[in-house]
Amino acid sequence: MTDTRLMHTVGVRALEWLWSHRDGFRLEPDVDPEVGFLERFKPIGELALICQVLFREGVAGSRQADLARRLLDHTWRHTLDGGRMLVRGQRIEPLSPIPFEVYLPYKEMGYSEPEVERATVLYHRLRSWSALELDPTRRLGLAAFQRRFGLTPHPPEADLVGPTWLARTPEPWTVSGHIAYDVTHAVFHLTDWGERPDGLPPDIADYLATWLPVWIDDWLDLKRWDLLGELLVVDACLPRPTLDERAWEGFAAAQQPDGAMPAVRTMPEGEPDEVFDIVYHPTLVAAFASVLATSRALSALTHATS
Repeated sequence: MTDTRLMHTVGVRALEWLWSHRDGFRLEPDVDPEVGFLERFKPIGELALICQVLFREGVAGSRQADLARRLLDHTWRHTLDGGRMLVRGQRIEPLSPIPFEVYLPYKEMGYSEPEVERATVLYHRLRSWSALELDPTRRLGLAAFQRRFGLTPHPPEADLVGPTWLARTPEPWTVSGHIAYDVTHAVFHLTDWGERPDGLPPDIADYLATWLPVWIDDWLDLKRWDLLGELLVVDACLPRPTLDERAWEGFAAAQQPDGAMPAVRTMPEGEPDEVFDIVYHPTLVAAFASVLATSRALSALTHATS
């Protein structure tokens, strides 16, 4: 089993980089709505989700917990203007689920913007919201978020698992590019971001237990750190995670001294904003993989000594 301290350190360093580059979580209020005002919400929503997982798992040290809370406060109060930017996003594109998806983890962590909630309840009643043309994995995720918000998913989550790529357990050598991310995100949604490993249907869990080690080896050798990080999260979501030592050592070695994680091979060069947009996601994934793997490793140690 991998050294728990190594996995934990990856997460601490990742959060330190995210805090020192917090201004990269920016919106562009003056951008033409047709160009994509809502596109800049994605990094903020991902940050909130990862911070929420960190608090949920209860394995963060004081430094991690403090940085996570400060990141949540900063992005809520300053980047999202206390939630008012989410209201603006809903008004610009009423049927987009993005403002709701960003809002939910903040709500679950104690933040509130009543206008976002009222609008979400209203849009949920519309046929148009359930008729949005989303890919199967994204549709599954939206249904899970509706359930967590207290709404009845339309269509039901159980009806949305089968159409996903992962549920069809296809030929494992076809996993590449966006398909690989469909696999990882299907697992995230089925397990509520690692909270419920038993949310994986047995056939999917068996399929992953067989082929995940192969995929991890492949992406490690290719130095695809962003995808490798997501696969390490998937491993931690399994009922019996492996916590692959070789993969974790390679992943940790790729992390930069300041905590940044390159997406592929080495760090990119360019203007700070451009570099942030490339690096923030693998760095967030590093924090996510770290906290789940650390939690699973500590649980295994507890069971072994009890």
